[in-house]
Amino acid sequence: MNQEKHVWWKESVVYQIYPRSFADSNGDGIGDLNGITAHLDYLKTLGVDVLWLSPVYASPNDDNGYDISDYRAIMKDFGTMDDFDRMLEGIHARGMKLVMDLVVNHSSDEHAWFVESRKSKDNPYRDYYIWQDGKESGPPNNWGSCFSGSAWEKDEASGQYYLHLFSRKQPDLNWANPVVRQEVFDMMDWWCRKGIDGFRMDVIAMIGKENYLDGVQKNGAPYGSFGASCTHTETTHRYIREMREKVLSKYDLLTVGETGGTPEQACRYADDHETELNMVFSFEHTELGRDPVLGKWSDHKVQLPELREVMNRWELELQGKAWNSLHLSNHDQPRSVSRFGNDSPLYRVRSAKMLGTLLHMMRGTPYVYQGEELGMCNPYFSHLEQYRDIEALNAWKQWVDTGIVDAQDMMRYMQKMCRDNGRTPMQWNRSANAGFTTGTPWIEVNQNYLKINAEDELNDPDSVFHYYRRLIELRHTVPVIVYGDFVPLLEQDPCVYAYSRNLDDKSLLVACNYTENKAPCTLFDGLEGTELISNYPTHQQGLLQPYEARVCLITT
Repeated sequence: MNQEKHVWWKESVVYQIYPRSFADSNGDGIGDLNGITAHLDYLKTLGVDVLWLSPVYASPNDDNGYDISDYRAIMKDFGTMDDFDRMLEGIHARGMKLVMDLVVNHSSDEHAWFVESRKSKDNPYRDYYIWQDGKESGPPNNWGSCFSGSAWEKDEASGQYYLHLFSRKQPDLNWANPVVRQEVFDMMDWWCRKGIDGFRMDVIAMIGKENYLDGVQKNGAPYGSFGASCTHTETTHRYIREMREKVLSKYDLLTVGETGGTPEQACRYADDHETELNMVFSFEHTELGRDPVLGKWSDHKVQLPELREVMNRWELELQGKAWNSLHLSNHDQPRSVSRFGNDSPLYRVRSAKMLGTLLHMMRGTPYVYQGEELGMCNPYFSHLEQYRDIEALNAWKQWVDTGIVDAQDMMRYMQKMCRDNGRTPMQWNRSANAGFTTGTPWIEVNQNYLKINAEDELNDPDSVFHYYRRLIELRHTVPVIVYGDFVPLLEQDPCVYAYSRNLDDKSLLVACNYTENKAPCTLFDGLEGTELISNYPTHQQGLLQPYEARVCLITT
């Protein structure tokens, strides 16, 4: 008998909203809180339990809200705190919960703390951030920023440098200062008392800097890596345990850390004893195909053997030790059907359903990124002017403007991997701008909205939307999907991703054809069980049709 502790966040499905691109209520071209409130019934119909909001705090918007200037205020683009309170009330009234983004590795350089911090070396807020003297007429060390260039910015007034592991307008907070930690904990408690139900913690694995030594420079890279000094340190774990003691343990929350790393590291953050977080986001599967020099900028097609190896390893190594999070896309990733599936008109619907099946039948909490339930695709922009993402624009300067990468090649890589691929507006209907806004959208709408939109899919019982609704309904009603052990099957098969889930006398058999070709598969032949879901109305003996997915429940 499985004795695993049953908790609500294991049994939930989370829906991520990128507010800027979800729904615009006032015609300014930017999604907002009232737009979210207006579509809560849509999300209730889909059946999700938890809404995760990307940052809506006050921000000058250098990195689309991940540069926060006031943690207790709402960005004007998104509305007011009254709008937030109405949205939260509407979410709770429909039996759903709200998870907020927590961005506390860094703030905006326009936050009042940093404005004071840079005034002088003896300012009381100076130690809220990481300031150091340069060396040899340059920065304190060779670290590179995640957004290209040096991770250090010189402040001409004081002559010192401040650390920014991301944009120069995102200075890193100094978590070694106990006053800073208490400021963060007080802010978190303020939001919990307001009634939110959890936190998604942005780059939380980076908060515990342990030294400032030069990092390794690989493959002729212009800068060194800060990873060994700043990620997954013992100091980070100590800070998170302090966070749990002072805030998290006082509320019934869902907590998920954006940590990346290995399964072994995930078990430290998200152990079954809940000493730190409920779960973490892994990114090993979304980092497949990285170029040794250009990093993410590649048009590599992820093949089944490499995807299966990573995802199975995470399932098996966390099983019985920590809880997994399940995702194929988010606001930092391209559209899943464009990357892992096939977004051609012939196969988009089938492959979107297949990917949903593959993921939602696994052990862990599934995350649906807005539009994923419609099978939304990459927009395949063809001009640099169409892109808004600071990471991509900086990469263009670094690789194309310097003559290292051909512009045509870089455009192809951006069409495949740029974060803007997942940030084009939600496609609600066939009206102008896909019903997202009556104004000019902040980023162009994908022009396929006449064929892919929520209104049409709600009216089509065979749509990707209704398939996702069924996947979510099954998770709510079939315990083996949540709590069953994961057992990989057909691990050498070049086309079929298969596994079983086992709980007491119930067994779930899952098989997904990852390719556009028919694939031999005899797992279901002669099987006595109940088919729970499939993306084909009929099946052929001994094989799976292109992108076919089947799930059967067996009583042993």
